[in-house]
Amino acid sequence: MDFFGVTTLLLIACIVFILLSIMQARKTKGRGKMPPGPTPLPILGNILQINGKEVFKSLNKLSEKYGPVYTIHMGTDPVVVLCSYDAVKEALIDNAEDFGARGHMPLLDRISSGGVVGSNGERWRQLRRFSLMTLRNFGMGKRSIEQRIQEEAQFLMEEFRKSKSQPLDPTFYFAKAVSNVICSVVFGDRFEYEDKEFLRLLGLLNEVFKGFSNVWGQEKDITDTEFHMEAIVNTTFDLFGAGTETVSTTLRYGLMILLKNPDVEERIHQEIDKVIGRNRAPCVEDRSRMPYMDAVIHEIQRYIDLIPMGIPHKVIRDLKFRDFLIPKGTTIYPMLSSVLRDPKQFKYPNQFNPGHFLDENGKFIRNDGFMPFSSGKRICLGEGLARMELFLFFTTILQNFSLRSPVDVEELDLTPLMSGFGNFPHYYQLAFIPR
Repeated sequence: MDFFGVTTLLLIACIVFILLSIMQARKTKGRGKMPPGPTPLPILGNILQINGKEVFKSLNKLSEKYGPVYTIHMGTDPVVVLCSYDAVKEALIDNAEDFGARGHMPLLDRISSGGVVGSNGERWRQLRRFSLMTLRNFGMGKRSIEQRIQEEAQFLMEEFRKSKSQPLDPTFYFAKAVSNVICSVVFGDRFEYEDKEFLRLLGLLNEVFKGFSNVWGQEKDITDTEFHMEAIVNTTFDLFGAGTETVSTTLRYGLMILLKNPDVEERIHQEIDKVIGRNRAPCVEDRSRMPYMDAVIHEIQRYIDLIPMGIPHKVIRDLKFRDFLIPKGTTIYPMLSSVLRDPKQFKYPNQFNPGHFLDENGKFIRNDGFMPFSSGKRICLGEGLARMELFLFFTTILQNFSLRSPVDVEELDLTPLMSGFGNFPHYYQLAFIPR
C-alpha cells in the first residue's frame, strides 16, 4: 500500500474515532448528572483500564480516585460501581426496590438463562417463590435438612478415615459432600463418591466457577413472565451449581486458613470438646452455644471474600441517588469486597481475625458489614442452607480430626489463585489426623 493509501486509512480511522466519541458523549448527555468516572474509549469503554485477572482490585482502585459511587463503561454501556458499606447499604437495603433487578454478566446469562439467579420481573418473582416453597417442602429450616447434612458429613468423615492420615487434596471431597446434600434435596438421593459420572459433573461445575472468575461484562436481559419447564430446570441448576461450588470452596479455603492459624484450630477443638464432646454428631442447636466456632466461620467467609464483585444489579427506574441521577436500566456493581473489608466495619480488614465477631466477653456479635450472601431483595435464597452446611461440616471435621500440612504452612498461599467474579483458592494438600 502506498503512502497515500496509508494516509487515507489513518484519516478514516481518526474520523471514525471522533464520530464514535461524539456518539458516546451524546448517549451519556441527557442522562442527568451521572457519577464521575474515568473517560471511556469509543467502543471499548474502560475495559483496558481494568485488570481482567483482578477485576475487583482494579475497581476498588478507581474508587480511591472517583469516590465510593462512580461510573465505568463496559463497551458503550455505563455501569455504576458502589464501593463501601455505606454505599452498598444505601442501594441494596435502603432503596431495595429500586435496585432490585438483576444486571448483566455474559457467563451468568448463558448458564442461568431464565433461572432464578439471572431473571427479572414477574418471572423472577415466580421462580423465587417456587424455589423457597420447594426448599421449605424439602425441609429447609426443619430437622429433615439437618439430618441430611449430618448423614453426609459422616460419609465424608469415613472418606477421610480411609486416607489413613496421608495428605490429600480436599477439593473434590468437599464438592462431593456438598453436592450430595443438594442432590438429596432436589432428587431425593445421593451419589457414591466413586461414581464416575458424578465426578465428571463436579469437574464441570468446578471449571464453570473458575470461568466465572475470568468472564464478566454485559449481555441481554431476560424479563418475560412465562413459567415453563426450562425455567424450572435452570433454577434447579442454579441451586445445584451455586450451592455446590460456593460452600465447598468456602470449606476448602477455610481449612487452609486454619492450617495457617493453629491457635484458632486448637481453640475450636476445646470448644467442641466442651459443648459437644466426641460421642454424638454436632447439630445446628449447638451453634448458639459455640460463639467461637460461629465467629470463625463468619470470619472465614468475610476474609476469603468469595464473590468480591457481588452479582450485578440494575435500577428499575430513573433514580436520584445521593447527588447523582442514574437512568433506568443502568447496571450496578455492588462491590461486596469493599463491604467485607470496610475499615469502618472491621478493625483489621485485611487480616484473619475471629475477634471481628466477638465481644469483650467472648460472646458472638453480629456485624452489619457481613454481606457474603449480598443483601436486599436479591440476597442469596440459599443462605440458610449454606450457613447450616458450613457449621455442620466444619464442626464435624474438627470434632473428628486435627489438620496437618505436608509442607511448611508458610508456603501455603492464601491469596486467590484467580480473582475476578469469584476468588478461586490455590490447590493444596492436607492430612486429617484422627483425634
